[in-house]
Amino acid sequence: MTADRSDLYADLGLTSRATQEQIRRAYRTLVRQNHPDTRPSGEPVDSAVSDTTLEQAIVAYSILGDPARRALYDHRPTPTKPATPIRIRTVPRFQQASPDRPPILAGQVRWHPSR
Repeated sequence: MTADRSDLYADLGLTSRATQEQIRRAYRTLVRQNHPDTRPSGEPVDSAVSDTTLEQAIVAYSILGDPARRALYDHRPTPTKPATPIRIRTVPRFQQASPDRPPILAGQVRWHPSR
């Protein structure tokens, strides 16, 4: 949801010029339509889509419903793509342990007397 500046507004079906009242109404409408207690029972695919829509609406309203958080969201810089792709080097974590060798090897343990 942080990839596009208008993404939270789009989740509620609004533009960035929406008023607080329009944001509240759009959120309440989406909750009524997609809440598991109020939506008609149907296929599991429809249920999954409604759950996703409901989660997106809740996240969008948690930010856009608060004027201070909305102002921060509206004034944040637009993310830019890096000019060159970032290369990530992966290192194998552990070699597979053979049946005759334990997965972890430890040396001697030295106990120190308590003072």
